[in-house]
Amino acid sequence: MKADSIKPAKLADTVAEHLERLILEGALRPGERLLAERELAGKLDISRPSLRDALAKLVERGVLTTDQNGACYVAETLGATFRDPLTRLMRENPEATFDYLEFRSTVEGSAAYYAAKRANAVDREAIKECFDRMVAEHGNDDSSEEADADADFHLAVYEATHNVVMLHIMRSLSELLRNDIFYNRAKLYERKGVRDLLLDQHRAVYEAVMDGDPERARAAAEHHITYINAALQEIRDAEARLEVSLRRMGRGDLVDIGGRRRKG
Repeated sequence: MKADSIKPAKLADTVAEHLERLILEGALRPGERLLAERELAGKLDISRPSLRDALAKLVERGVLTTDQNGACYVAETLGATFRDPLTRLMRENPEATFDYLEFRSTVEGSAAYYAAKRANAVDREAIKECFDRMVAEHGNDDSSEEADADADFHLAVYEATHNVVMLHIMRSLSELLRNDIFYNRAKLYERKGVRDLLLDQHRAVYEAVMDGDPERARAAAEHHITYINAALQEIRDAEARLEVSLRRMGRGDLVDIGGRRRKG
């Protein structure tokens, strides 16, 4: 009896699997555009027909998307599914912000722990670059660039965990993370000395991760988010008390102050 022949893997399938693995591992990020067909085929050392076949497979799987010009982009496979409903929820129900911060406290602690444990030289360099940007922007009156570096710092820590589930969930929430950081900073900076304090908290996370100390990194990250949560709670309570006071002051628009009912 003739033995069944083993068919070699089709080149397009091999390339598709390679690109999909790069996306899964976070090397190719949601929204990034791939090189033009000729250049990408050269980089991968394959023919353009084989590349077209591989890209078509990934588009069919929903891993890549294309525009009207034929350019290929890494799809946001989880982004809209998670982000859009949560964004609406927090916009319509401000209390949900604190649920989100509670969630982040748990995730940030675990991320810092695993980043300290697993980060390689490339990961540490990426984290350092983000932290250095935070420090460089710290003295500027406009805090938006520092906030942007802040968000990139947290995402770099997620990448250093080498946990693809954690990475993709938090990357899908990256817009939420950025909006949250901008909102938090605007509120927190109303307090004297808070900007320096927040940088010190990030420095504690940074140093623990770079030192490879998982427990210290976890504690520093959890302390950072817990502080933000508590401070925002205090700010919210103070704003609520102010609104009550303002309503009392404005009651003259609703009642005749001199028209009190006589007793007896």
